[in-house]
Amino acid sequence: MLSPSRTAAFDILMRVEQGAFADELLHSGRLDKLAAADRALCTEIVMGVLRWRSRLDEMIGLWSKTPPLKLDPEVLTALRMGAYQLRYLERVPAHAAVDQTVELVKRAGRRFSAPMVNAVMRKIAGAKPAPPAHSDDASLDQVASATAHPPWLLERWSAAYGLAAVQQIARYDQEVPVPTLRLRDPQAESDLLSEGIELASGVLVATARRVTSGDVTKTSVFAQARAYLQDEASQLVALLVGHGARILDCCAAPGGKASVIAERNPSALVVASELHPARARLMRRLVHAPNVRVIAANAEALPLGQVFDRILADVPCSGTGTLGRNPEIKWRLRPEDISHLHGSQVAILRAALSCLLPGGRLVYSTCSLEREENENVVAEAMAGRNDLRLLDCREELQHLQAKHELVWSDLNSLVRGKFLRTLPGVHPCDGFFAAIIERAET
Repeated sequence: MLSPSRTAAFDILMRVEQGAFADELLHSGRLDKLAAADRALCTEIVMGVLRWRSRLDEMIGLWSKTPPLKLDPEVLTALRMGAYQLRYLERVPAHAAVDQTVELVKRAGRRFSAPMVNAVMRKIAGAKPAPPAHSDDASLDQVASATAHPPWLLERWSAAYGLAAVQQIARYDQEVPVPTLRLRDPQAESDLLSEGIELASGVLVATARRVTSGDVTKTSVFAQARAYLQDEASQLVALLVGHGARILDCCAAPGGKASVIAERNPSALVVASELHPARARLMRRLVHAPNVRVIAANAEALPLGQVFDRILADVPCSGTGTLGRNPEIKWRLRPEDISHLHGSQVAILRAALSCLLPGGRLVYSTCSLEREENENVVAEAMAGRNDLRLLDCREELQHLQAKHELVWSDLNSLVRGKFLRTLPGVHPCDGFFAAIIERAET
């Protein structure tokens, strides 16, 4: 009989193959009926398969007569799940991993493949190859193999940040990220503690809390939206926006940064714009700050006019700074996708700048590690504009540090030139980029 955890994991991984995001599915209602242990195993298998996919395919390829990528998607997904359990989950008995994998293939209507799947799984179970050695003097190809990353991505990062940073980034991407919270009221922390959640202080942002034990998503505090999951680097970007009277977040979904901005500016009007009406409706339910107005609008052609003194343009991007949370990105992304994103990002930044009042400031940000989506976008959007000035993020970070909102002491590591740049593994958070642009007074 198939276990509920493996059935749910298989269904989620098949949805991911069709373009969905695992993190969203794992936090949706589809797992509500699972017992806590089944929910945990489902999450472990889904995220483990996505993190280690290339390593798992190497194992499968050793014993399958058909190359992994030529297998039916249902068969390959089941084999990846089984191989992950055999290689990485010591508490799962080998016979259980083999039998459940075969049953998954049958459930998926691929009964004719069951004998082959059974044979491949038994060979993997008998072999259990050791992971490749990961040393500090490893080559890029060795790092790519050991950490299950596409070599072309590591080559880009090595050129931009150096091999040592690449090793830190790749290792961090393969670890389970520590859940990080933003709390909406002072009482939320003690209420979480009373519900069995253990917390630690933020490492970057003073008001952030890191969950060291317990499932915060099952608490009443989380259900009441008094605490929400948000990476510390994301919170830091929102802090860079500063204070204003009229503030625009022009790519606001799911609304975490808009919430931070609204809480720091309780008397300001905060307009949170989102392209898709369905996501805008969801954001209205998730963002509880009374001074936030959610609208559905295209960020490349904002119908708002020049009326904001603070703007956040946290634009859609490749997400290469978030592979620890969204490992499926590294298997979907292609080099040409980055250049395609660049054009849209420039258009959004130009549109947002058209809404900025003289004397106002705009923060442009991404969760990408790629220069084409960051420095190059800022340079292109500002080209020929004598009324725009690029500010030094270091000064704003020093200001936040003086106010004890930023608790990270090594400011030098947070900046590259005039820009904010966090790197996963180098910093204990996602990889974010930010630039601050000021429009001159008329």
